[in-house]
Amino acid sequence: MKIGDIFERRQRGELTFQSIMELTLNNLEKDELLHAFLYKRPPEELMKEAQQADALWDQGIRKPLQGIPVAIKDNICVEGLPCTCGSKILENYVAPYDATVVKKLKEAGAIIVGKTNLDEFAMGSSTENSAFGPTRNPLDTNLVPGGSSGGSAAAVAAGMSLLALGSDTGGSVRQPAAFTGIVGFKPSYGAISRYGLVAFASSLDQIGIFAANTMDALLGAFVLFGKDPMDSTSTEIPIGPEPSQHNVRRIGVIKELSSLGLQPDVERVYTQFLNTLAKQYELVEVSIPHWEEALAAYYFVAPAEASANLARYDGVRYGSTVEANTYWQSVRMARSLFGDEVKRRILLGTFALSAGYKDAMYDKAQALRQWLIYEFNEAFRTVDIIVSPTTPNLPFPIGAVSDPVEMYKCDLFTIPANLAYLPAISVPAGFTGNLPVGAQFIAPRMQDYKLLSFAASLEVR
Repeated sequence: MKIGDIFERRQRGELTFQSIMELTLNNLEKDELLHAFLYKRPPEELMKEAQQADALWDQGIRKPLQGIPVAIKDNICVEGLPCTCGSKILENYVAPYDATVVKKLKEAGAIIVGKTNLDEFAMGSSTENSAFGPTRNPLDTNLVPGGSSGGSAAAVAAGMSLLALGSDTGGSVRQPAAFTGIVGFKPSYGAISRYGLVAFASSLDQIGIFAANTMDALLGAFVLFGKDPMDSTSTEIPIGPEPSQHNVRRIGVIKELSSLGLQPDVERVYTQFLNTLAKQYELVEVSIPHWEEALAAYYFVAPAEASANLARYDGVRYGSTVEANTYWQSVRMARSLFGDEVKRRILLGTFALSAGYKDAMYDKAQALRQWLIYEFNEAFRTVDIIVSPTTPNLPFPIGAVSDPVEMYKCDLFTIPANLAYLPAISVPAGFTGNLPVGAQFIAPRMQDYKLLSFAASLEVR
């Protein structure tokens, strides 16, 4: 049920926000199997807030997300709730303040259901790297839900919340959205404040939105967009067109993707999706020559920034307090709490920044990033929006992928938008059997509303 439909039915007296919360609480019983949440707020608190939302509605007070259950990825601060980042090193940390996005959600009347599971410090593509156990895909519990925001994706897909927030550094909102058959939106860099998001890679991180449909994602973005004095990288996003007036005519199909090895079932569904698009829009081949190399560049840039951001977790200033005779003993003991994937990326990033290697690795990766930005700008001279598959593969069984490089390839199609600071959205493209396939749309920077309006128009057709 769309959020707009809920408000219409509430206006007609056909339901209440308490009944919506009761349904949410019933669905939350699925979490014993799915493990989408690391922390759920007590049912009595949730019902009390739903009652308050009903009381305000009856008084004539209307808010954009009034009474709507929302889940928050557990690397985003919610005052008084745990913020573990899926890591043992933050197992006992309780956030002392609300992230800007959480503050905006509360002001808009949303009800925070709880904190969702994630790959440790958002490093992963399957939510198997959580120190507290993996999340399962609601469509098939033997499969992963994607990552790193797999808990948020599973929460929306299973009806345990109507919206959810995740973070997207290289595809961590769009990829799990594709794996669970829902919508995942990553904004332009700076469109949504990152204040209160635990940093992974600061030039890439963005808070994104999960929703069951694009109109709900558009509503969530409307609430969350805006410049924040607490985040110097944030900026205002120009208000865009209505879904019926998005003015998208030409859609770019990336030439280089034909050689990147899509799984046959993904390619078949994606081709059918393109054929459907071609009935309404002009499809134009465009070239992004460095698309494939973006994956390699990302895995120098992101780990380098992670090695700097995670250096603070020394068991003294940040992270679990570890008693030791010396400072360096406490550092070693505290950092032993990091999982294997976090250690791997910190080591890779430290190596990429080390003397004698920075020029050959990190600086070259940054140069390739600039080429990628240029290539996107050139493509957008001839097309309005670019389309691609969201992922090269279908959801895979838990434990099936042990090679880190194979896991990294899950983000082959999502990473370029992060490196180029562009808005992107994953929408359901179809199914092969009972498994979903996602399609990704990418727009020029700051044209987030145009992208969302276009995606919403596809649902109407």
